[in-house]
Amino acid sequence: MTLPLLVGTGLVFFSVPQPAAGQPAATMHAVRIHQFGGPEVLTYEQAPRPVPATGEVLIRIHAAGVNPVDWKIVKGGFGAGKFPMIVGYDVSGVVDTLGEAATRFRTGDEVFAYLPLQSGGGYAEYVCAPEMVVSAKPKTIDHVHAAAVPLAALTAWQALFDTAKLEKGQTVLIHGGAGGVGHFAVQLAKWRGATVITTASAPNHEFLKELGADQVIDYKTQKFEDVVKDVDVVFDTVGGETRERSYGVIKKGGFFVSIVGPPAPDKLKEHGIRGKAFLVQPNGAQLAEIAALIDSGALKPTVSHVFPLDQAGKAHEQSQTGHTRGKIVLEVVPRSEESPTRKP
Repeated sequence: MTLPLLVGTGLVFFSVPQPAAGQPAATMHAVRIHQFGGPEVLTYEQAPRPVPATGEVLIRIHAAGVNPVDWKIVKGGFGAGKFPMIVGYDVSGVVDTLGEAATRFRTGDEVFAYLPLQSGGGYAEYVCAPEMVVSAKPKTIDHVHAAAVPLAALTAWQALFDTAKLEKGQTVLIHGGAGGVGHFAVQLAKWRGATVITTASAPNHEFLKELGADQVIDYKTQKFEDVVKDVDVVFDTVGGETRERSYGVIKKGGFFVSIVGPPAPDKLKEHGIRGKAFLVQPNGAQLAEIAALIDSGALKPTVSHVFPLDQAGKAHEQSQTGHTRGKIVLEVVPRSEESPTRKP
C-alpha cells in the first residue's frame, strides 16, 4: 500500500509494510478517498490494516481529530496523488503492536500523536506512527478530547514559542482566538505570562475570557487596528486582509507569525518588524509537555462537534464553515466502550 508524502506543493508516495507472503491480510474500517473532491468522496469501507515498521508503533485508534488541512488535501489542494488514500493527522488511542526496535511504549499504553503529513492515516481503526512523534495521552481527559490536541496545540506552541519567541511580559495579538489553533494559543500565551489580545465574534467573547484572554475584539463591529498598537507578536490564523492590517500594530523589532501564508517582505521592512510563515512539525517531546499542562489544569481542549467515523463527510462540512469553536473529532471507539476510569 502507498501513502502520500507532501513535498513542496506536490505529493509523492512511499510504501507501508504489509503482511508477509502467505499470511492472511488483516483488515480494518477506514475512511478513504478514491479521487479528489468534497466531503462526498470520503468513503467508509474495509481497508488493509497497516503493519508497524522498525521504530513504529501500531495504534488502535479511539478518536481522530479533524483539521482544515484534512479537507484541503481531500480537495486536491496539495497536488496529484495515488488512491485510495486515508487522511487524518490527529489520533488518540492504545498501543496495539510494537515494531522492531520500538522501545518507548508498551502494548496497552494510552497514547496520542500528530501523525506526519507524509503518512496520515488517522481516519481509521488502526494507524502506524514513528514512536518519536507519539506521547503518553493526558490522564485527565478522554480520547475524544485528547485527539483534539496534537496538531492544533503543537501549532500554537511552535508558532508562539519556537518561532516568535514569545516571552513573559510581552503582548500578543492572536487572530481567530476561538478556533482550533487559536483557543490553544490563547491559553499557552497566558500560561507563558503574556498579555493576550484576540479577535473573535461576539458569541465567543465570554469563552475566550474564560480561557484567559485579557482583551477580546469583535472583528465584525470593530477594527482591531483602531484599538491595538505596539504589540510584540501577532499570530495570524486568518490571513487575507487581516494579515495586511496587522503589520502596523506591531512594535519595531516585533514578530509576525502566520499559518495561513507568508508575510510580505516589503511590509516587514517598512514597519521594521520580523516575520515568518510557519508549518507545524510532529514532536513527541513537546506533546508530552502539552499533556502535562493539560493534566495540571493549565490547558483545556474544547471539542464542539463529535461525529462517528462513518460520518467523516459531515465533519468536513462543519470544518469548512470556518466557524467552529475549538475542535471537531471523529469517534472511532464509542466512549461508552472505554474504561470507566477515564475522565470525560
